[in-house]
Amino acid sequence: MQVKATVNGAISIVNAISTWKGATLGISAKVEAIVSTSDGKGIHLELDNQNTSSRLVNKVVELAVPKKEIEKNKIKIQLKSEIPTGYGLKSSSAISSVISLACHKLFKPNYTDTQVLNAGIDASLATKVSMTGALDDAAACYFGGIQVTDNKSRKIIRSDKAPSNIVAIIFVPKSRKRGNIKHLKTLESVFQRAWDFAMNGDYWNAMTLNGYATSAVLNSDPKIISKLIESGAISASVSGNGPSIAALVKKDNVSKIKKVFSEYDGVTMISQINNRRAEVYEM
Repeated sequence: MQVKATVNGAISIVNAISTWKGATLGISAKVEAIVSTSDGKGIHLELDNQNTSSRLVNKVVELAVPKKEIEKNKIKIQLKSEIPTGYGLKSSSAISSVISLACHKLFKPNYTDTQVLNAGIDASLATKVSMTGALDDAAACYFGGIQVTDNKSRKIIRSDKAPSNIVAIIFVPKSRKRGNIKHLKTLESVFQRAWDFAMNGDYWNAMTLNGYATSAVLNSDPKIISKLIESGAISASVSGNGPSIAALVKKDNVSKIKKVFSEYDGVTMISQINNRRAEVYEM
């Protein structure tokens, strides 16, 4: 048997580290997993990126597949990702979700969305890939659109479709250097304010406030956020814990935002907004 699953990436609206409350927005960059079974036993990985955590992948399989099935099947995982790893673009949540979805489809066909997401979240916590389990990230990757969550209680507080007339311009710096994410807790009240904006549907102010707060703590230059807004971005922020920076812009204003990023050393990605949920099917 063989199944293929596709899950998209996401960018941050509000970072959840300090309050356990986050908000995220789905983008079109995606991860694909093909999971197949054959005679034998154990988990066999074929990862297209050496930076992908094999511990995370194995843990997701252990949580999503009944132990007796692992013992009597050779489970092969093939993974392809368009999302840069380790830059705050939710690659870990996309990977854990896509593998969980494929495994559930194969071994637990009566699965629920919550079961799929929880296996990925539990694996992220167990392998210390995430401090909060990152429901906010996983939800936007899995469901698309805008997701506002309370990660501690594992509840999605608000979901919306994102406007179709905007795109995400994402700058991926050459250097992966980032600040100490534990220091984000010093601005807890600011992140709570940003999350309150998001909970009330004021997503773009939430994202920009998050951008100023995270850049001040995580060694990004807050002036970049200001330059992006001045150049016509609807909103801009460090994504995740960085170092990527994402700007949302109407499609006719892309060139001005690219020009801002061209002053820095790195790669600029243009990604459509994703409002579609994850897909899985038997091959």
